Amino acid sequence: MTATGPCTAPDVVDVVALGESMVTFLPSRPGRLADVPSFERGIGGAESNVACVLAAAGHTTRWISRVGADGFGDHLVETIGGYGVDVSRVRRDPDRPTGVYFRTAGDRSSDAHEVAYYRAGSAASAMSPDGVDLDAARAGRVLHLSGITAALSAGCLDLLRKLTAPHPARPLVSFDVNHRPGLWRDTHGPEVLLELARRADVVFVGEDEAEEAWGVTGGPSPIREALPEPDTLVVKQGAHGATAFCRPPAGGTAGGRATTPRPATTAPALQVDVVATTGAGDAFAAGFLSATLRGLPVRDRLRHGHLMAAAALTTPGDLAPPPTRAHADRLAALDDTAWGRLRLGPGWTQADEEADEEVRTP
Repeated sequence: MTATGPCTAPDVVDVVALGESMVTFLPSRPGRLADVPSFERGIGGAESNVACVLAAAGHTTRWISRVGADGFGDHLVETIGGYGVDVSRVRRDPDRPTGVYFRTAGDRSSDAHEVAYYRAGSAASAMSPDGVDLDAARAGRVLHLSGITAALSAGCLDLLRKLTAPHPARPLVSFDVNHRPGLWRDTHGPEVLLELARRADVVFVGEDEAEEAWGVTGGPSPIREALPEPDTLVVKQGAHGATAFCRPPAGGTAGGRATTPRPATTAPALQVDVVATTGAGDAFAAGFLSATLRGLPVRDRLRHGHLMAAAALTTPGDLAPPPTRAHADRLAALDDTAWGRLRLGPGWTQADEEADEEVRTP
């Protein structure tokens, strides 16, 4: 079991993302998995998606994981590294394979959508506090994690508990709940996700996830009541938009928390000509974190999340070329009326300054 790079003191990057990535097989045409004759290879993984989007948007990022000492592992490391992500702390496992999955072409919300995972016993499921470079994981301004990793194995859960615990070198911890009931081997998944979310600094959760996992209904405010601890809680509301609850810094005291919350901020979702929904949640998190690192106002953080999600929604795979920073900034700065008129379709991220008007509806 060796790393892909030397085990020297890690450079500090903007964002470290830790979690499993798998080789994805996308169907050549619509239909049941039983009927699809061929597939095109891609990559997919919630945390590596975030790292790749942020790297493409100009941030320094590191992905930490384990992959098999196989061709699929080579493909993941080379492809993710090709986005400019530091992959030097990815471990190669000679005894366990790289995970793969197949999916149908339809939207995942469709009754006909199928996903076939082959990840049981994967290299990434063997991650643990003893098998991961913890210094490299903490050497970022932000450490991004998700609930998917916690579900993979007891060792993975121990690792997330270790990284979300108080520590002198702990960075800002971002946690995407990513509730996946099918991954949990027991009924404790919701309880574990709530525990980890309460230990994080920035949390992303969908209204539908909060209802399914914790039985919380009634909109963003009851979810905030269930999760009062995180400094920033982002509740994703699908086509309605997203709401952020942010607590201001506690007078510059390291690790301190202010007691007076700011009012909730809501940003309506964009009108998008959807091609596929895969990867949109990861792109939203990347957009929000990018704007957070840049110190933008909360409304603009949410809007950058929506814009990155729109890039993913208008392409068939997990990853999409993001808009340039200047282009995204121009759109995020629109007044409420102009923002509400935006309609984005395939290819919109390639629009330049003169083409901005063309992506708006009259």
